[in-house]
Amino acid sequence: MTGLRERKKAETRAALGWAAIHLTAERGYDNVRVEDIAEAAGVSPRTFNNYFSSKAEAIASRHLDRSLRTAAALRERPADEPLWVALTQASLEQFTRGPEVEAMPSPSHAQWVAGVRTMLAEPALQGERLRATALAEAELAAAVAERTGTDLATDMYPRLVAAAASAAVAVAMQHYLDSADPPAPIERLITDAFTQVAAGLPAPPR
Repeated sequence: MTGLRERKKAETRAALGWAAIHLTAERGYDNVRVEDIAEAAGVSPRTFNNYFSSKAEAIASRHLDRSLRTAAALRERPADEPLWVALTQASLEQFTRGPEVEAMPSPSHAQWVAGVRTMLAEPALQGERLRATALAEAELAAAVAERTGTDLATDMYPRLVAAAASAAVAVAMQHYLDSADPPAPIERLITDAFTQVAAGLPAPPR
């Protein structure tokens, strides 16, 4: 029962986070109320407040939760797997479309890109995004430290890896938004980004 309850809570949180993103990209940040997000997710505003303190936190939660799951997945990867292979696979696992996305499909790529860009430029969201990124990188660094036998207090390595992995995903997602319609699959872009980082970012052929 405990496992079922936790899964239900995770599903509700994911539904609220996706509804917040979807509606904000569609209508604009100031035109979305907590009540709208709750209705789209099929819950009450009171339930929304049990999970999030603001629209901005709900929007940023998707990135945070995905990153926390990446750290958890990294801990489950085979111990003899090369670090960047394990990181790549752990990251890719988190980009499977969940039921909340299927229930509220996105508009055309061009409309979605325009809405997301406007959303990401919203000043009210910047602080939450920075907080989510910091929490995510800290958890991923802890997972890297455990895997590599390094010490967060004395070694820069795990934090450097976490920051590089976070940046690779962010750049891949930005490249996805900048791509022509249809865009390259996000899984391919993330794999390419991680491969380049793992190789030490060699200069591309001219």
